[in-house]
Amino acid sequence: MDWLIVFAEFLVNEILSVPAFLIGIIVAVGLIALKRSSGQVIGGAVKATLGFLLIGAGAGLVVASLDPLGFMIQGATGAQGVIPTNEAIVGIAQEQFGAQVAWLMILGFALSLVLARFTPLGYVFLTGHHILFMATLLTIVLATAGYSDLVTVGVGGALLAILMVSLPAFSQPWTRRITGDNTIAMGHFGTAGYIAAGAVGRVTGGRRSRSTEDLKLPEGLRFLRDSMVATALSMVLMYVIVALIFFAREGEAAYEAFEGGAENPGNFIMQSLTQGLQFGIAVAVILFGVRTILGEIVPAFQGIAAKIVPGATPALDAPIVFPYAQNAVLIGFVSSFVGGLIGLAVLSLWLNPALGLALILPGLVPHFFTGGAAGVYGNATGGRIGALAGGFVNGLLITFLPAVLLLVLGDFGTANTTFGDTDFGWFGILVGYGAGIGSLGGLIVVAALGLLILGAAILVQVKVVNVGWDPSPHRSWAGGGDSEAPADGVAPAGTAASYSKITPPKGAPAPPPPPQ
Repeated sequence: MDWLIVFAEFLVNEILSVPAFLIGIIVAVGLIALKRSSGQVIGGAVKATLGFLLIGAGAGLVVASLDPLGFMIQGATGAQGVIPTNEAIVGIAQEQFGAQVAWLMILGFALSLVLARFTPLGYVFLTGHHILFMATLLTIVLATAGYSDLVTVGVGGALLAILMVSLPAFSQPWTRRITGDNTIAMGHFGTAGYIAAGAVGRVTGGRRSRSTEDLKLPEGLRFLRDSMVATALSMVLMYVIVALIFFAREGEAAYEAFEGGAENPGNFIMQSLTQGLQFGIAVAVILFGVRTILGEIVPAFQGIAAKIVPGATPALDAPIVFPYAQNAVLIGFVSSFVGGLIGLAVLSLWLNPALGLALILPGLVPHFFTGGAAGVYGNATGGRIGALAGGFVNGLLITFLPAVLLLVLGDFGTANTTFGDTDFGWFGILVGYGAGIGSLGGLIVVAALGLLILGAAILVQVKVVNVGWDPSPHRSWAGGGDSEAPADGVAPAGTAASYSKITPPKGAPAPPPPPQ
């Protein structure tokens, strides 16, 4: 029997505890269940495994790039500076919590299908990378609170499942203002920012503020839709600005930020610029790894979901709303970035000295994608003014929430990066402080939080979404046309297509056709 024990230990310690191999096995099982050919099964499993290994490789590059920046920020300001980048913090966490994250992600998706099948919340969350991100956040928070791997995976999986079916329901009335019907839902963990943008847009825009789609914006800003370019550009700007401030304050002592130092001021600045570009490369490597995994695991999840939850509403990534209001995307992005800068000033002048909160540096990527979507939501309820106000509020939220979230991330709170989107912030904070009570009391608080969110989502679905409530009845429907919203809350065919559309950002799902 010794061989059986040895084999079991090998299976657990060398395969099931290695996230890359575990994900590969899960993909293979899913593809087999979908009756794919043996070649497709093997190819899919290998690609998913390679994707996870790519994430680890990218994480090493991220850490190497962020270390000098963290040193310079502390030297320039005397405070910790953090760039919220979901891919970066997830990559860093894989080394310590990779297996737990993988199991939690799988359990969460399975439980979400059960909830979608047997509750009024018939949404299937198909934004795979955000499932991975939230699974990582929950693993870090619960493990940092001292819970065992089994409890972390079980409780975290249940919480993840609840969010995956609940958040699309909360945002659906606002999403329907954009799309014109209930064909799709928002499946992105920036939902709190989008709802806030829609609510602020309604208050500020009123009936008279015209749609953003009546504006003409320069084509020169369209390059920002390329995530690798936007990431590299934002980091280069951050690095060079911080380097100049650090050098002005410390002189040649600033050269110590880089391994081996710098030869002169010019070399110091160029090393800073190069580090910013290397961060862009690192995130691109991680993104490629994530997309490689998702290219295999999402089809398997979709096929399984279609069989378990027939007629479900797909909840898709934030760029799904971009084609409905192209100008609102750019307005929301710029406004969100301005909100991030003002939030950074507030942190620097008040909240950091008073409460010790870290400085959250605004990055172009999170502000573009979440700010752009917030602009679309704000435009749907308040036109141009709504897009501006909605993007600005989103920028403040994704600045202040990550600063507080760092307090519950344990050792990861000093990683010079963190989760950036709104739902990671508010939910991570609540779960972190609840679980921080410890023992059974912490689990009771966390469970109560999950049940409260689930119950509220069911109530919203039944009493708000299903009856066609319109969050902005004083405005015309999607696209800014003259037609008023019908009583049943469903827009006439084609109203969402009143304006020319832009191509969604690279990697975004294709938008649905206009309702027939």
